[in-house]
Amino acid sequence: MQLTVIIPTYNEAENLPKLVSVLFALPVQGLKILVVDDNSPDGTGELAEELVRASAGRMAVLHRAGKLGLGSAYIQGFRSALEAGAEAIGQMDADFSHPPEKIPVILEALNTCDIAIGSRYVPGGSVDVDWPAWRKGLSAFANFYARTILSMPLRDVTGGFRFYRREALGAMPLDCIRTNGYAFQVETAYVAYLLGFTFKEIPIYFADRRWGTSKMSFSIQREAARRVWQMLYEHRRLKRKG
Repeated sequence: MQLTVIIPTYNEAENLPKLVSVLFALPVQGLKILVVDDNSPDGTGELAEELVRASAGRMAVLHRAGKLGLGSAYIQGFRSALEAGAEAIGQMDADFSHPPEKIPVILEALNTCDIAIGSRYVPGGSVDVDWPAWRKGLSAFANFYARTILSMPLRDVTGGFRFYRREALGAMPLDCIRTNGYAFQVETAYVAYLLGFTFKEIPIYFADRRWGTSKMSFSIQREAARRVWQMLYEHRRLKRKG
């Protein structure tokens, strides 16, 4: 199964070379990397081009005009990967919060489901042990809030460590997914759930970033909470496949 891993970047020059090296060392035949860079001021885009030249055709980069948002970065990456013939498409952060070593296990799960998720909130999963109690509580509540309002059985609806079978992602109405912030993860999961696609959640340890600066803020979290209610209305007519 040819896998393309999509990595959106904004100021990830410290992390990207390390992550690319780890990904290419995984025992996953045919793994490719697609970086979607939002014109990072720290030179991440230029560094990605250097990595592309050294990748022997296993890596590509999409350069965007500015900081256009996480959701649109993934949508553009999804379309590019599908057009290039990827059989499986993965998404992950560039900051090592998502454990690359779990990719072979998650990819294996795609043999028996449509979408496999690296999950913090199933048995065996967890978040960074050094997170303060308020941050752990906020993350857990955000998941509870979204999955309760949207009536989803998934335990980790806000996580961004996901892998799709080509058939599932290609059948999703990407034009109808309007969230551009971190609630993009919630909306894509909700749309896939409404369409009847099957999920598996694989436990992961979600570590805090080791290098660089987090993009999360209170305003982002507030916007995500508001968007959940809009999704409930906007996708009310979506029907299960088949």
